Amino acid sequence: MTTLTSSSARTFTGDRDHSSFGFAVRHMTVSMFRGTFGDVDARVVLHDDGSLELTGTAQVESISVRTPADLRAHLLSDEFFDAARHPRVTFRSAPARPAADGSIEVHGDLTMAGVTRPVVARGTLAGPVDDPYGGTRAALELRATIDRRDYGMTWNMPLPKGGDALGTQVELLVHLELVAD
Repeated sequence: MTTLTSSSARTFTGDRDHSSFGFAVRHMTVSMFRGTFGDVDARVVLHDDGSLELTGTAQVESISVRTPADLRAHLLSDEFFDAARHPRVTFRSAPARPAADGSIEVHGDLTMAGVTRPVVARGTLAGPVDDPYGGTRAALELRATIDRRDYGMTWNMPLPKGGDALGTQVELLVHLELVAD
């Protein structure tokens, strides 16, 4: 059971060493292409009523993909993230309340490449637990699917026998290990 209520609001910050923000998109119609952002900040405010609010930022320049550098440069270009003009991906949630089993649905606004759209993420909230260093930790796991075209990321290339080289549905995968401030 997840119980994060308290007599006053508490703030938790994402532990950068134990958190990640990644994405996956269909490639060549047969496999999934994956990437991550290394420079991510997250903050969760836990309110007296048991609800929480999440804010997060990823620096686009910290994108990491396991492919040649020219693909990374393409992702940073104006055909995708447009990092020169829009250096951050941001998320700000509305208040959300975890269920007794730790499941949670988070509604919020995701901004990428200068475009803001509503997003619904689903996942789990675990904790809090006392860590061996005298602190308190919790974890938030979230998944959401977006259409990259909604953010102006329309680049594609036709395959010789039909279809496109890159899918339009992108799965966002967030794992936050949170430390109480």
